[in-house]
Amino acid sequence: MTVTRDKFGRPIVVVTGMGVVTSLGIGKTDNWARLTAGESGIKTITRFPTEGLKSTMAGAIDFVPVEPFSSTVLGEKLADIATEEAVAQAGIGSKGDFPGPLFLAVAPVELEWLPRQDVARASGANTAIDYDALLRVAGGGRFAPYHHRFMFGSVADHLADSFGTKGSPISVSTACASGASAIQLGVEAIRRGETDAALCVATDGSVNPEALIRFSLLSALSTQNDPPEAAVKPFAKNRDGFVMAEGAGALVLESLEAATARGATILGIVAGCGELADSFHRTRSSPDGKPIVGCVKNALADAGLGVDQIDYINAHGTGTPENDKMEYLGISTVFGERAKTIPVSSNKSMVGHTLSAAGAVEAVFSLLTLEHQRIPPTINYDVPDPAIPFDVVPNVARDARVTAVMSNSFGFGGQNASLILTREPI
Repeated sequence: MTVTRDKFGRPIVVVTGMGVVTSLGIGKTDNWARLTAGESGIKTITRFPTEGLKSTMAGAIDFVPVEPFSSTVLGEKLADIATEEAVAQAGIGSKGDFPGPLFLAVAPVELEWLPRQDVARASGANTAIDYDALLRVAGGGRFAPYHHRFMFGSVADHLADSFGTKGSPISVSTACASGASAIQLGVEAIRRGETDAALCVATDGSVNPEALIRFSLLSALSTQNDPPEAAVKPFAKNRDGFVMAEGAGALVLESLEAATARGATILGIVAGCGELADSFHRTRSSPDGKPIVGCVKNALADAGLGVDQIDYINAHGTGTPENDKMEYLGISTVFGERAKTIPVSSNKSMVGHTLSAAGAVEAVFSLLTLEHQRIPPTINYDVPDPAIPFDVVPNVARDARVTAVMSNSFGFGGQNASLILTREPI
């Protein structure tokens, strides 16, 4: 008899479909080939003028056309692409009739500069929005396109309609942990017996002038613009910040019992989820590392695994001096001396930081690592930092026996989440 419950008596949650799009390309095949080849998707920005900006490169997805550009519209298109791939691979339900809820990680939504100017012109204002005039525009229906497109739940509503998910779609925005949080929500819904399947999607199309300037003002972005593909240097001594990027990842989750009953191919297992908030600072981590330590311990406890059973860590690894240092502090506190020997790599060295999408994009890459038994490299790792003695997989992919992966997402504002993914029940 197939065991369908874990050691805690909960339904085992499996992955039966995956989809991804990043600056490396569309789909799992192209992304995996380029990722393991150590290629970079970071390029000089051409979407908008960058004169006067300290950071002029990004992992922008310009090969998915959006005209006129809107981060929300691009995010929606990327989500469509990744979800279509995941649902097709899972072979679940019928087109437009997904048998479970949607959990979506999405960036905070607001009017960007160009739409703001359009609204201002529509309201009759010359330089600023006249809100009395704006109300008249809205009352006449002329504001309707902006109102719909820039509502926080608009992308989730679109996906729910397109793929026929059940119940009210849930949108979550927990900074750079959002993608992992969406997956955790799906896992918990299946474990509680509320559904046999869940669609977990994360998307972000936020390479726009406002976002670039805001992160630059936080001194979070790399300014090593030339060449752009060498900018992201996770865990290296000469790292100086992250590079903004766009992307989407999607997972179809099911209970093992339901997936087995319909003859689905099992791609991997979400064995554990951990989270812990850190209210220390809007961008910095608590100096003692306790929130990251607690998050990692929570994930291990949820999976019922010890540190000796994790074979690879897909690090958050943004390339900022602060974040990389704190990730090492957290991992080394929990893993002890093993932190120096367990393979660690950062996908962000190649795709950039996909922000709200990162947790799901990197979960897909972690599952592909389990499938192919090949660890993607951390490129641009030429000057090791003696203060971070990780076994960083440097510049070239490494074949290795991998049965369990920890994928970390440690975001601004203290949003910490970790996932543990395995090939088989452990």
